[in-house]
Amino acid sequence: MKLCLLAWLTVGLTLALGSNQDMGFTFLLPAGSTECFYQTTARNDSMEVEYQVIAGSGLDVGFVLISPSGHRLASDFRRSDGIHMVDPTDDGDYRLCFDNSFSKLSEKMVFFDVNINSQSSTGGGRDEWADVAVTETMAEYKLKDIRSRMDSVYERLERCRQVQAALRAFEARDRYLLEDNLWRVSFWSCLNLLVMLTVGVTQIYTLQHLFHDTRQVCT
Repeated sequence: MKLCLLAWLTVGLTLALGSNQDMGFTFLLPAGSTECFYQTTARNDSMEVEYQVIAGSGLDVGFVLISPSGHRLASDFRRSDGIHMVDPTDDGDYRLCFDNSFSKLSEKMVFFDVNINSQSSTGGGRDEWADVAVTETMAEYKLKDIRSRMDSVYERLERCRQVQAALRAFEARDRYLLEDNLWRVSFWSCLNLLVMLTVGVTQIYTLQHLFHDTRQVCT
């Protein structure tokens, strides 16, 4: 079955996530190769990386997360999914590498999601709130309360979006497994049917040949 490539990413692509630093990608990992991606972070942020193999023989890849200083923070070998947290982060580019070198024939389709909770990215929005603040104590308290509630709602909505993306990846992987199993069941069912028909025809021919007497009887 031909795999549908949703987004093709090459080695060394930098994830430019902008102010909304949360993005998911689906890419095709060729057989016998390794693909690396880079994510830039600021100091004291938090980063969450989640990946899933949604198609390909074995549904497994290797994964390595390397810090800007070159230290290996996380390493998985032949896993179908995984979640890794980095808190706090350092300034620089984190490297995310997916390894399929152990598979010489099968390519893999991989989905991964990178979520950056940036402290600096929320500063601009809070400065805008501060511009409309008034001097009264009660009004300032209400404004802070509204702002905290809106921030809480925003974080929960972002988390819901991440969960929905993960569920879509699970759905794609389950669909691939169902289609692959359907092909196998159909193939072996047709093969068994062909064998049964061949055996039946052979038995009928053998029985007819046993009772078919070609000798002539003289009377």
